[in-house]
Amino acid sequence: KDVRRLDRVIIRFAGDSGDGMQLTGDRFTSETASFGNDLSTLPNFPAEIRAPAGTLPGVSSFQLHFADHDILTPGDAPNVLVAMNPAALKANVGDLPRGAEIIVNTDEFTKRALQKVGYAASPLQDGSLDGYSLHPVPLTTLTVQALKEFDLSRKEAERSKNMFALGLLSWMYHRPTEGTERFLRSKFAKKPEIMAANIAAFRAGWNFGETTEDFAVSFEVAPAAKAFPVGTYRNISGNLALAYGLITASRQADLPLFLGSYPITPASDILHELSRHKNFGVRTFQAEDEIAGIGAALGAAFGGSLAVTTTSGPGVALKSETIGLAVSLELPLLVVDIQRGGPSTGLPTKTEQADLLQAMFGRNGEAPVPIVAPRTPADCFGAALEAARIALAYRTPVMLLSDGYLANGSEPWRIPDLDELPDLRVQFATSANHTLADGSEVFWPYKRDPRTLARPWAIPGTPGLEHRIGGIEKQDGTGNISYDPANHDFMVRTRQAKIDGIEVADLEVDDPDGARTLVLGWGSTYGPITAAVRRLRRAGEPIAQAHLRHLNPFPRNLGEVLRGYDKVVIPEMNLGQLATLIRAKYLVDAHSYNQVNGMPFKAEQLARALKEAIDD
Repeated sequence: KDVRRLDRVIIRFAGDSGDGMQLTGDRFTSETASFGNDLSTLPNFPAEIRAPAGTLPGVSSFQLHFADHDILTPGDAPNVLVAMNPAALKANVGDLPRGAEIIVNTDEFTKRALQKVGYAASPLQDGSLDGYSLHPVPLTTLTVQALKEFDLSRKEAERSKNMFALGLLSWMYHRPTEGTERFLRSKFAKKPEIMAANIAAFRAGWNFGETTEDFAVSFEVAPAAKAFPVGTYRNISGNLALAYGLITASRQADLPLFLGSYPITPASDILHELSRHKNFGVRTFQAEDEIAGIGAALGAAFGGSLAVTTTSGPGVALKSETIGLAVSLELPLLVVDIQRGGPSTGLPTKTEQADLLQAMFGRNGEAPVPIVAPRTPADCFGAALEAARIALAYRTPVMLLSDGYLANGSEPWRIPDLDELPDLRVQFATSANHTLADGSEVFWPYKRDPRTLARPWAIPGTPGLEHRIGGIEKQDGTGNISYDPANHDFMVRTRQAKIDGIEVADLEVDDPDGARTLVLGWGSTYGPITAAVRRLRRAGEPIAQAHLRHLNPFPRNLGEVLRGYDKVVIPEMNLGQLATLIRAKYLVDAHSYNQVNGMPFKAEQLARALKEAIDD
């Protein structure tokens, strides 16, 4: 059969939430990563644990963009859709460009299944798909036939149809197969019959592609040899990168890691992953609620651990009082917010970046907190290290704002060498630090480092270093309870000065053409913004780009950067929260471009909006 070379492909697997689409996509991604392509993924699944089978709310999908060059997003529109039932087809066909390939499981296109999603007639026969390259495949029947020699019921055999589909797509795009077979042997090691059946279905899908006349062409996407610096790489999701970053930070700080957490989508993966690493001195505590989780973490910080609590937006709301307590106590604490659609319970499995103002101001009183935001799944590793650096050096809680798009998405990540990692070690207080007028030596828990304004970190039980903790205002230096107005004013201003004085890197601006328009982003908008900027520059449009990692405090040079452009555009997956902060602080007429539909921006969509801004 003919082999056609492509520079990139976007594939979307879609089916019922019980069809194993996330597993199928994850395995295809793993083999693509091992092959050496650059890649970006977008898992998309329903919030319901098990939505009604065959319905539109129950559709689960996994999109993968892979290429022989550097890419930044999961892609705007799939070139290939694998639809396991009518609901999957109807929910996704609108995203396909004309000419895209559609592989459908014809066994599921029954009259009842069609009626369930509002099809009056089968789209496979009514001509509505004539603009696409349609491949009708009886996936269920072929899978059952391939497994007829196994001692399985028909229902058990049908469950392997996702592996048949994976085998077929692996043949179409020349993906390696050894890793998937190794994975299946490991996953079903205690169920040898199921293991053998899944491997047989996977091989049958591959062989079907090789022998059927319906697939006359296969495709090759060469490794992205020039896209990556030399190093050892692995595919990594944002939550996994964050977990590894937290473990690395604890080792670099020579402190035990403590996670106090309550399960919440999409942050739970971090709890699950960290619980596997007791060998690195990690302790995980699954609390009875969000408040208990952060309370335990703050207690661990008082006891000398690198303390972390993980949550999403609704959990941050519940944790706000304890975050304020951590501000008052001036203890290092990492608050990891994997943002999702809100308000309230909102959209648990969809992405949004609408917690920025909550992170900035969502506490009573003047309670400033540093904010760090990763920009890609792999960048979550470095963002965790940076958040830990700030928390430990300045004795403050730090908010780390990731989101569902980063948390569940994945990309290649270069494993850093040990000598590239920062030294995060801190010195605990061990003795008296202040001399009274009478010459006696005492310990003052709020006597500050003159450079960082951080107070000493004294481990409970250290003789002579006993001191009060609690939420009532402390006296400067002594840490005694104080209701003095002047002291409160001084402590409030000192805590703010400590945050304002945090050393962060200057903002880097990418502006090769001397543009007059700057697009400024933060968090997960980095990929779509950068892809849109590349499109505009290829079309000859000058545009500058800058992306914020530090949202509190802002980089020192941000005001100067903003004043250097006639127009500043800020795309956000909210209604303009960063733009509000920028306008208030720098008096710059920043233009917002906003989206809050639970999905990341598309590069083409952003490119059009930025072109309009340039021309306006």
